[in-house]
Amino acid sequence: MTNLQRLEMEVKDISLSQQEMSVYLQESDLTPHSEYQPENKKLVLQSALSVLESIANQPSQMKNYTTEDISISAFSDNIQSRIDQLERKIRQMKSTEEDTSFFMLFRP
Repeated sequence: MTNLQRLEMEVKDISLSQQEMSVYLQESDLTPHSEYQPENKKLVLQSALSVLESIANQPSQMKNYTTEDISISAFSDNIQSRIDQLERKIRQMKSTEEDTSFFMLFRP
């Protein structure tokens, strides 16, 4: 599985070209057609977050749709909820970089 395929798994049912998805991966420092490594999951999720945020910035997508028997409403609420979930998940994931921005004030 490539990084591009892994990103497509994360943002199912969102129709973007592979070129557009590749740009999001490259912005997260991933090569789209290289083999997916589990340690890159955080970067893939950051790419997925970027995709969702760019869709959320399109006002034409934020209206309610109704057809004969199906109603699609609250799109903006649902996408914002998914964005919040992804942000929370990314924050909770272990960082591959060591955090050296703290020091111990008291010693046990």
